[in-house]
Amino acid sequence: MVRGSTIPSFSLRRQMLRMSWNKYNLYNMTQRSRVPSNANKTLFQQKWAAKKDTRSYHGDQITERQWQSMFKARLPTANTKVGGVEPHPPVFSLTFAALERRLDFIIFRSNLAPSVYAARQLVGHGKVTINGKPMPFPSHRVTDGDIIQVEPTSVSTLKKVKPAEGEEAAPSAPMEFVPQPFSQPFLFVPDYLEVNYNTCSVCFLRSPISRPGKTEIPSPFPPQMHALAYEFYARNRK
Repeated sequence: MVRGSTIPSFSLRRQMLRMSWNKYNLYNMTQRSRVPSNANKTLFQQKWAAKKDTRSYHGDQITERQWQSMFKARLPTANTKVGGVEPHPPVFSLTFAALERRLDFIIFRSNLAPSVYAARQLVGHGKVTINGKPMPFPSHRVTDGDIIQVEPTSVSTLKKVKPAEGEEAAPSAPMEFVPQPFSQPFLFVPDYLEVNYNTCSVCFLRSPISRPGKTEIPSPFPPQMHALAYEFYARNRK
């Protein structure tokens, strides 16, 4: 992101991934699989590259200083067994779990905004409430059980049903779901959120966890890259 700007950069050359349905961002995600391996990089260079890439997606609008104050070396897991086997879970994918409590992240993860940047605008414009009270701060971190609601007329995928020819649109006319282009790969909800699309409301159930064979936080990066980023922050924690 350009310093001093609120518009994210979807550079096809840099290919930094963002929390957005933007078509250029989706293209960059498809190209990431073609990135050369780390065979010729030192361990520090691998950690630095992983930290840079994962942070471009997980909270690029947050400064490094802000993030390091939120970073926790202890990551949450669930000790459950699948089929009598308890493999080591990909726990490092929860390196950025603390950010998932942010209000703007929750709105984006719930598919009520096409990007985390649009979610920030909704909050700033007074279109979002928590437990029935207005909340103007996108960085607000919710607690378990909080109910977040977005004004339906501000949700980009909801459009009022067109009246029949010759009829006038009623103020309380129903709305229908109209998917935006390129949004289909992102239209799913993480397990730690419960969304009611009839009321455009979200309940934050709990912190995301890692279970055997599954990590709840959506991310375009594999657990191995998150592990390198985790080691970078754990080693350089101030």
